[in-house]
Amino acid sequence: MEPATFDKQAIMDAAAQRAGCEDFGDPWFEKPFEILLRSLEDEARLHEAGAWVAMKQCEKVLVDRLWAQQWFAEHPEILARPLRKPVFVIGPMRSGTTRLHRLLSADQRFNHVRSFETISPVPRPGFTHDGHDQRIDMARRVRHVAKLANPNTLAIHPTGPKKPEEELGLFVNSFWGMKHEAQWYVPGYGRWCEAQNAIPAYEQMARLLRLVGWSQQASSLKPWVLKTPQHMLDLDALLAVFPDARFIFTHRDPLRVVASSASLAWNQTCIYSNHANPRDVGQEWLRKTRLQVERMQEGRTAIAADRMIDVHYEDVDADWRGAMERIYDFLDLDITHAWPAMEAYCEEASALKRRPHRYSLAEFGLTEEDVMGELGAYARTFDVAREGRQAVL
Repeated sequence: MEPATFDKQAIMDAAAQRAGCEDFGDPWFEKPFEILLRSLEDEARLHEAGAWVAMKQCEKVLVDRLWAQQWFAEHPEILARPLRKPVFVIGPMRSGTTRLHRLLSADQRFNHVRSFETISPVPRPGFTHDGHDQRIDMARRVRHVAKLANPNTLAIHPTGPKKPEEELGLFVNSFWGMKHEAQWYVPGYGRWCEAQNAIPAYEQMARLLRLVGWSQQASSLKPWVLKTPQHMLDLDALLAVFPDARFIFTHRDPLRVVASSASLAWNQTCIYSNHANPRDVGQEWLRKTRLQVERMQEGRTAIAADRMIDVHYEDVDADWRGAMERIYDFLDLDITHAWPAMEAYCEEASALKRRPHRYSLAEFGLTEEDVMGELGAYARTFDVAREGRQAVL
C-alpha cells in the first residue's frame, strides 16, 4: 500500500495520469479541495488505512471530474438537457427525507439518481447505453466493504446499487458538503464551507445531473425528485441554479434528529480513525443541525408559498398514504397509478431493514436540555411533535 499524501498537486497529478487528460473543468473546486485536505491532515486523526482511503477517494473524485469533461466535450447535447421543475425533499439529516424521496422515486413520472450513480456520477470511458455499466459492480464492492468495516452503517441507511439515492455524490465532485463531515471529523472544513457561496457547487451538480440523465436515457420532460440535507444550508444557491424548483420540507423531533445524526456520523468516523470522540461528534452535529434549520428558515423567505409544503415525520409514520396524497395534491398530480409501486417499495423496505437503528443522546454527551435549548424555537415554529423518549435519552 503506497504511503498516503494530502498534497493537493500530487493527488491531482495522479488523477490526471490515471485519466489520461488534464481538464478538470471549473477550477472553483480547488479551494474546497485544499481546505478539506488541510482538515484531513490536521483534524481528522486518521489511522494509516483511513488516510490511504481518504487519499484514494479524493483521487477518484478528480478522475470523475476529468472524465466528465471528456463526456461534455464529446457530447455537447448533454449540457443542453433541460432540468424542468425539479422536486426537492429537504430536511435535517434523519428527518424522513429518504422515505419520502424513495416513495416519490417509485413513481415513473419522476427521474431519480440511483445509488451507484451517486457513488460514481460519471460513466467510464467506453460506456455505451446498451452495455454493462461497471459502476454497478463498484457500488456492490463499496457496499460489501462498508458492511465489513461497520455493519451498523447499512442498518442506519439501507440501500442497494440500483436503489434511489440522494445526489450527495454530485456535490462531492466539487469537494463540497456534509458528506465529508459525516465521514471524517473535519470541523474546520465544515465551518469554511458554511461561509462560502455554494452556487459553483450547484452548477456542477446540475451538469452532472444532466450527465446522469443522459446515461440513463431518461426523459428530460420528467421532473427530477432529489434530496440531500446539504440543501438546508444552501437554499439560496439551489434557487439560483434551479429557479422553478418545488420543495417538500420535512420536520422531526429535534431530539431524534440530533441523536440519529450523531450516530450516523459516529458510525462512519470511527471506521477511519482510532481517536474519534463521540462527545466531539455530538457537539458538532448539534451545532450543524441548528445551523441547518436556521439557514432553512432564512431561505424559505425567498420561496413562494405555493411552491413548498411542510410534512412531519410522525404524520408519515402514522399514515404514509395520507401524507403522500397531500404531497401529490401539492404537486398537482393524480396519485392513483402510483399506489402499486409505492406499496411495493414499502414492503421491500420493511424486509430490507432487519436491524433497528439504536442510539441515544447520552452516548454523545448530550442531554434533552442541550438539544431543546438550541432547537426548541424551531420545534415550536413548525409545531414539531415530540416522539417517544426511550430511544434517545
